[in-house]
Amino acid sequence: MNNIKILIVEDESIVSLDIKRTLNSFGYKNVECVSNYDSAISSVQIYKPSIILMDINLKNSKNGIDTVIDIQKIENIPIIYLTAYSDEDTIFKAIQTNPIGYLIKPFKREELKSTIMLCIYKINNSDIKKSVNINKSLGFNFYYDLKNEILFYNQLPIKLGLKEKKLLTLLVEANCNIVSFSEIEYLLWPDAPVSNSTLRTLIYRLRSKLEYKIIETISSIGCKVTST
Repeated sequence: MNNIKILIVEDESIVSLDIKRTLNSFGYKNVECVSNYDSAISSVQIYKPSIILMDINLKNSKNGIDTVIDIQKIENIPIIYLTAYSDEDTIFKAIQTNPIGYLIKPFKREELKSTIMLCIYKINNSDIKKSVNINKSLGFNFYYDLKNEILFYNQLPIKLGLKEKKLLTLLVEANCNIVSFSEIEYLLWPDAPVSNSTLRTLIYRLRSKLEYKIIETISSIGCKVTST
């Protein structure tokens, strides 16, 4: 964690400091806070963050989405949006910038922690520039859009819960390799261990939204997608 630099772009100082303290409690010590477009651009050039937590509504400044668009002209940095906006228009605009995550305020500590851990997992195990732009065919007319983390069946989107989406992303990015149950638990429930029944229920819910054969479980070991 010591080499991970996180930039928080948030115009409410109390909220920004609270997020920073939360990240510090997770073990991330290299955290910088800025409140507007100009400071964000300057920080990207000087501080060179590994991850950016971006608020969308920045007062007296370009909004967070436009700020990200300009940041991406400088550097391809993984983006996690933290916002109170959940309307379809805002989400559609945001996903055009290929964010790693989109958390709706008020979000839980567990959600923030697991999203950042998944982001780091992607940084360490895949090429962000490539992975976010590839549609993965899962067979049986299903495909997963890694760019926006959306599951489709015959071009129709299938609604996934937050943890269902994170689990499917893990499995798809593993490229048919087994992801162990312990790794899934660590990444999806970072704050506390979960029961086997909770994990089994999550896998069952995800499999129920796909052709059942797409996800294979290996007893006592883990699971994988059978084709990507």
